[in-house]
Amino acid sequence: AATSSDEEDDSDSSTKPIRSEKKKNPASLFQTGGDPPKEKKSKKKVPPKGAESEEETSETLQKNSNKKGKAKKSKKKEERPPSPVIEVDNLEEFVLQPAPQGVTIKCRVTRDKRGMDRGLYPTYYLHLDNDKKVFLLAGRKRKKSKTSNYLISIDPTDLSRGGENFIGKLRSNLMGTRFTVFDNGANPDRANADWSNVRQELSAVVYETNVLGFKGPRKMTVIIPGMNADCERVPIRPRNDNDGLLMRWQNRNMDNVIELHNKAPVWNDETQSYVLNFHGRVTHASVKNFQIVHSSDPDYIVMQFGRVADDAFTMDYNYPLCAVQAFAIALSSFDGKLACE
Repeated sequence: AATSSDEEDDSDSSTKPIRSEKKKNPASLFQTGGDPPKEKKSKKKVPPKGAESEEETSETLQKNSNKKGKAKKSKKKEERPPSPVIEVDNLEEFVLQPAPQGVTIKCRVTRDKRGMDRGLYPTYYLHLDNDKKVFLLAGRKRKKSKTSNYLISIDPTDLSRGGENFIGKLRSNLMGTRFTVFDNGANPDRANADWSNVRQELSAVVYETNVLGFKGPRKMTVIIPGMNADCERVPIRPRNDNDGLLMRWQNRNMDNVIELHNKAPVWNDETQSYVLNFHGRVTHASVKNFQIVHSSDPDYIVMQFGRVADDAFTMDYNYPLCAVQAFAIALSSFDGKLACE
């Protein structure tokens, strides 16, 4: 069930993002080491042609529930704003690079469930949501794996672990409530002398149950490496199972680690569901819809993900996330978590 009305009352301040008079530089939220960002980083950026500004965005409230029911159709078809022009020269480099500051990278995730095999193990494809529909990543759950294990590739036709297009993976715990995202580096068992070839942990996702038990909206915590003074990701290369993003977070050892959360949806009595403002980028209600924010600045959306058709979703991400991090976080939300729904 989804509501989307084009004729909202502009005077309704409850749906407007609250803006502080002087906005913090988002880069400072994610910096964990070194000098503060240089002054030039915090200059007001002119958005790229085609980028969406908050003032021009239609303030569309979107249901974020697992209630079923027919959607009310809006009177006119809402046109989604185009994505900024993004150049992808080197795909492998692009998908691991943090989004440029001040630019929202808008993507589309499609799920392919055709055929017997794909019914159980769908393939997920990530494209830029623009005119060219540039392919970025593909992901698929591995068979015969004790825990959920997704391979991520930069080639839609090659989803093998040993292939040269393997770029990362997402692995869950036995319960399917905690996930870790790795790049394509080596297992610590096969480390070279200086550990430079060992895989990096790019992010971790923790799903919690909430006071409403299995029926309420999901609660997610996303843990990512911090950024240095040059706005580059701090490498996290655990040498054993007692290190890594999840263990550091669990032990509250937050050096070079950033904790993010999903924005809590608000209960709407009129629609009898939980709602979030996706600014017209999400059109269908789903328990999978979410927005990721830093608790110090809940108006800065680090990432948002939501359903637009049965097997199509929009996925938008901002600095400091890269495409592999955002895509892996989205893949974790597809995984069947009995403890979370």
